[in-house]
Amino acid sequence: MNHQHEEALLNSWQERQEYAERMQPILGQLYRDKAVEITLYGRTLLGANSIDIVKAHRMVRLHTGDKLRLRESWPLLDAISRMKLAPAQVDLGKLAYNYHYGDKAMGRDVETYLKDELAAIVDKEDNHAPVDVVLYGFGRIGRLLARLLIERQGKNNKLRLRAIVVRGGKAGDLEKRASLLRRDSVHGPFNGSITIDSERNAIKANGSYIQIIYANGPQEVDYTQYGINNAIVIDNTGMWRDRDGLGQHLSSKGAAKVLLTAPGKGDIKNIVYGVNHKDILDEDTILSAASCTTNAITPVLKAIDEHYGIDNGHVETVHSYTNDQNLIDNFHKAERRGRAAPLNMVITETGAAKAVAKAYPKLAGRLTGNAIRVPTPNVSLAILNLNLGKSTDKEEINEFLRKTALFTELQHQIDYTASTELVSSDLVGSRFASVVDSQATIVSENRATLYVWYDNEFGYSCQVMRVVQQMAGLKVPTLPATISAD
Repeated sequence: MNHQHEEALLNSWQERQEYAERMQPILGQLYRDKAVEITLYGRTLLGANSIDIVKAHRMVRLHTGDKLRLRESWPLLDAISRMKLAPAQVDLGKLAYNYHYGDKAMGRDVETYLKDELAAIVDKEDNHAPVDVVLYGFGRIGRLLARLLIERQGKNNKLRLRAIVVRGGKAGDLEKRASLLRRDSVHGPFNGSITIDSERNAIKANGSYIQIIYANGPQEVDYTQYGINNAIVIDNTGMWRDRDGLGQHLSSKGAAKVLLTAPGKGDIKNIVYGVNHKDILDEDTILSAASCTTNAITPVLKAIDEHYGIDNGHVETVHSYTNDQNLIDNFHKAERRGRAAPLNMVITETGAAKAVAKAYPKLAGRLTGNAIRVPTPNVSLAILNLNLGKSTDKEEINEFLRKTALFTELQHQIDYTASTELVSSDLVGSRFASVVDSQATIVSENRATLYVWYDNEFGYSCQVMRVVQQMAGLKVPTLPATISAD
């Protein structure tokens, strides 16, 4: 490589970094002032550093075959920042690519193009009132939900974490709770500042004042004394899963609705966002966000069934160990789960295959399922063995799933990868319900085997957040509008 080429390469890199650095404050300001979240082909740029922004632009080529340069997306972002917009998620990557390489520009300047493509939110008022949120329990999912609620601070943040309810603790409990929020062995350090108010039993994080309430049951809690009203209580303890048990939360003053972060029993609606979230009614006061595995597999199964038809199938999950297993061999009421989780693969049961029918009834009775717990702390894999209603091949089904992930209403639930080097740890922190591993797909006529990764902690928590938004009436559009994958 000659000196001239090296110099050109360096200049190109510096140009990209400079554009990324110019984008950073605008990305934050758009969310804080207008509740507009900018993404790039489904990947959020909120809170991204300059290198993340450059890498996100490079990823566009994997989806389109063409580069999207930062100097091409910058004029659109700059113009968006000057527009009066209602809350939305805006995909800058798709807007910029369609403007420069697609057939959407049609001779229009950037401002006119954006006004047309974002017409649903241009010059519209934000009529969403803030909603109080309470976390009942503060385990793995509770702390990740806290991170998600806190990370998007600003005057237009509509979901406000006001309190966390835990069992009465000993001296030093508050400090330990704050420390667990601040540091995480799997998901890394908290992105922000955390301090404690010992006198008032509160945690202060990124401008949020979060009351820590010590109670042994919902009947002991009066949220109104802390200024909390009409709150959505997210029960992440798993202690109660039926309507009677979860209904205890509604007896607490200041609580209006309850969401369970586990499969609900009886007539409780199990919601998988992207599949049956439209079943949520204003009058629903108790809902379930189903399980991590159900959230991972149901969107993929729905898409495949609607396009190819699913006669029947088997779901095998290779699942990271969880807190309900033992670290070392010890008594456990469940079969095999008493054996040391970090040392063994453990065959166990999963109700996810049957639970799919609660969110997508068309597959009732058509799926069986089982699970293997493995010695990894996070990120799991679902293997979907399906008998389809018609024959296909690997290339066709992968292309269908790629388009589903990029351009349909399931774009926030399904991600797609063509990497031949991907392993489970690469997907820690994925905000999608699942990631289709296209290189592992196997197809023989009408029989298909799909490998679907999922971050069973963070990806699931993102799905829970989407359900909470729906319960709160925060129906935020994703633009540009989606198209069919067919």
